[in-house]
Order: sequence, then C-alpha cells, then structure tokens
Amino acid sequence: MLALTLTSYKSDSRSKESPKGKLMENKKKILIIDDDKDFGLALKYFFADKNFELIVAHTLTEGMVMLEKEKPEYLFLDNSLPDGMGWGKTEFILTNYPLTHLNLVSALDVPKTSASTFRILEKPVSLEEILSCLN
Repeated sequence: MLALTLTSYKSDSRSKESPKGKLMENKKKILIIDDDKDFGLALKYFFADKNFELIVAHTLTEGMVMLEKEKPEYLFLDNSLPDGMGWGKTEFILTNYPLTHLNLVSALDVPKTSASTFRILEKPVSLEEILSCLN
C-alpha cells in the first residue's frame, strides 16, 4: 500500500556555470529499487521540481545495473523484489559504492539496528522520512 504525504520541500539550489557560461543544475541522483510502481511514480512526481534526479528500477537486476551506471548519491533499496532479496546486496553496495548513502526499505520483519553505514525504513514510508535521509 502506498502511503506518502506530499508536503512542500525546498531543496538548496546549487548550480554552477558551464564552460560556455550557462548555468547548469548540479542535481544529486537518487536511485529507488522497488517493485511498487506507484511508489516510484509518486516519488518521481514529488522530486520533479527539486534539485534531485530520480532513477527508478523495479527489479534487483535492473537496479544493480543502474547503480553501476548512474553511481547515485542516495539509494533506497527494497528487500522483497521479484528477482531476489535486495538486502542481500547490502555488503556488496557498502564495499563497492562507499559514496552512496544506502537506505534499506521493507514492509516485512524490519530489524532494528544502530548501524551507521545505512538506514532502515519501514513501509509505509513518508516523504518526511525520505527527505530526512537526503541531508
């Protein structure tokens, strides 16, 4: 079940000049790996006018390809995906993508942790929770 509350959010507008003198957006990339297509669409809508580029993958395989290709600053990884358990990739991601902020998401059996290298979010996830992971 999708449970997002759309609220106003103002991201900092960092931009830089290109070599030709035109302003370019310096958007941070967010990768969502989740088979809930409504969740991905809601986030794409919410982040459309923010200073973030949102990339959505609906399978673990597709998500791992996008992780390597895009090297996002933030990753939200669902556990139960059609082609595997997303959380099984945690160690691989932490080792190979140390600059990516990992956020694990699940609706089932969410363990409590004090890990400082990633966060765990329990579904339904609010936009406020997602935004708190982006600071």
